Formats: sequence, C-alpha cells, structure tokens
Amino acid sequence: MAMDAWSKNLDFSALRLAATRRAWNAFGMAAELIPRFFLYGESPRTVGDRFLHLEALDDRARPAQWNIRPHAHGNLSHLFHIVQGGGEMRADGRVTAFKAPCLLIVPFGVVHGFAFEPDTSGSVLTVSQACLQEIVQRETGFGPLLASPAHLALPDTSLIADGIERLSRELAWTAPGHVAAVEALLVTLLVEILRLAESARACPRLAPGGQAALVARFRERVEARYRLDTRIEAYAEALAVSPKRLRAACLHVAGVTPLRILHARLLLEAKRLLLYSNITVTEAAYDLGFSDPAYFSRFFTRGCGLSPRAFRSRPEAGQ
Repeated sequence: MAMDAWSKNLDFSALRLAATRRAWNAFGMAAELIPRFFLYGESPRTVGDRFLHLEALDDRARPAQWNIRPHAHGNLSHLFHIVQGGGEMRADGRVTAFKAPCLLIVPFGVVHGFAFEPDTSGSVLTVSQACLQEIVQRETGFGPLLASPAHLALPDTSLIADGIERLSRELAWTAPGHVAAVEALLVTLLVEILRLAESARACPRLAPGGQAALVARFRERVEARYRLDTRIEAYAEALAVSPKRLRAACLHVAGVTPLRILHARLLLEAKRLLLYSNITVTEAAYDLGFSDPAYFSRFFTRGCGLSPRAFRSRPEAGQ
C-alpha cells in the first residue's frame, strides 16, 4: 500500500484481554491530554483538502505489538478493512469486538484504540475531513454512515476488497486522469459500504432534501464551535436561517431539537475528557467553555445520569 501522490502530501485469552484493558486504563490516567496524531505515532500536521492515505494494517499494528493506544485525529477519518483475525475496538468509551471479514469506521475527532489479535491483517484507509465533507455535500446519504464509530460485518462476497485493491493500484502510480480516478474509486467504495450498511440496517436513512443539508451544516458548525457558541440563535444566524426553521429541520431529520444536538456534543466531549485524560472536573468544565464548574456538574449529571466523578470512577470506565 502507498501514500497517495494525489494529495502530495474474537477470541482473546482472558489474561491477554485483561492486560490490554489495564494498559488502556493506565494510559488514560497517565496522559495530561488526549493524544492527537497525524497518523498513529506521528506528530500532528496540516494536510491538504484531498488528502488520502492507504496502508497495510500490519505497518503500524505489528510494531505496536497489536495494541493501538487511545488517541484521536483532528481532521482525518479512518476505514479499517479487516480481512483476517479480529480484536476489539474502543471508540469513545465503548468496546466492540470484531472478527474478519468486517469494516470499522472511525470518524475524525473520535478517541479510539485497538487490541488486535496477533497477525490480524487488512488495510487502513485514511481520508481528510474536507474531502469527505465535499462528497457528503453531493450525496447526503453518506452523512449518517460517517457520523459515528461503526462496525459492519461483511459477507464473503463483498466488493470492498476489490475496491480497496483497485484504489491501492491507482494510488501507486500517476497517469492521465489520476485525480478523477482516485475520487471515483473512493466514492464507489463508499457507495458499496453504504448499501451494505443499509441492508444490515446499521445506518439510518437520512431524510432527503434541503432539511438534511441544513442539519448536516449545523452539525459541522457545532463540531467546530461547540466550546464557543451555546446559543442556538447564533448558529441559526451563521447558517442564514431562522431558529424556527433550524428547529423544524432538526426535528424532522434527527428527531431532536438543535439544543439537544449541541448538548449531546458537549456531553460526548466531556465523557472523552473524563475517560481519556487525568484533568480535574473543574479543568474539564473550563476546557468545554463552562464558566461555572458547578453548572457543568449539573449539566453532566442531567445528561449522563451520573456525576462527573461518579462517571470517572466506574469500574467499567477503565475497560
């Protein structure tokens, strides 16, 4: 597998599984902040809007002894194609067991880590968020597929392997039409994944039309400014719509109000900080834009059903 010139740029033993979870827990308690990488183990750096990278899973998993510690990427999303072996994926505090053949989706910003069975094989496709957003704007059906971590079991006759192999060949050379070919192969691959997810009922359909596009734009702005803007009116003004119209779109497409979407994003980030860092509850409150740590604690307790300290001290929080 090669980096693209286009951008220029499970059956574990109980002992092994327990050791892996202890390692994850120790890492989370030791880290001052959630680690962020370019690609795993590499310092963050700016990537082009059309950045795309494809490599063998073995390239990073084997040197790490098949354990990828929890980390995040600021603007890169992953598609893991597992063709042999299995393991466990931890994404935003949830542990998911997987077996080949399968596909794992990790959107940008999600804190994730892996415990792979030794000699697990497959490939990792990494795509810039700007590139994916451009594709989602043209086909809104991809939105739900790329919105949250997911595990998709694949049939033996899946076209995913063939699509990745063709993309790998195209990335390894430059020929007339190279840019168009790479984009076409990427879109074709996403279409196949979307249809498999739909058939497995793993991905809810996005409501068609302008309301879906408006909600997608709202989610993008929430992702960029949830620490800074807490007034729905400010989001509506930035999106050039009325608060009433934004509310109607969110209720129709997502089944919840804009404020619920904003609060859900804040709550998710709060959980990440409590799970994957050792900063205090007060520091987490200020990091998320709360001026009053007591109000943050009430907000978290109302949304989670547990206080921040109780959430962090749960036995399963270290798993």
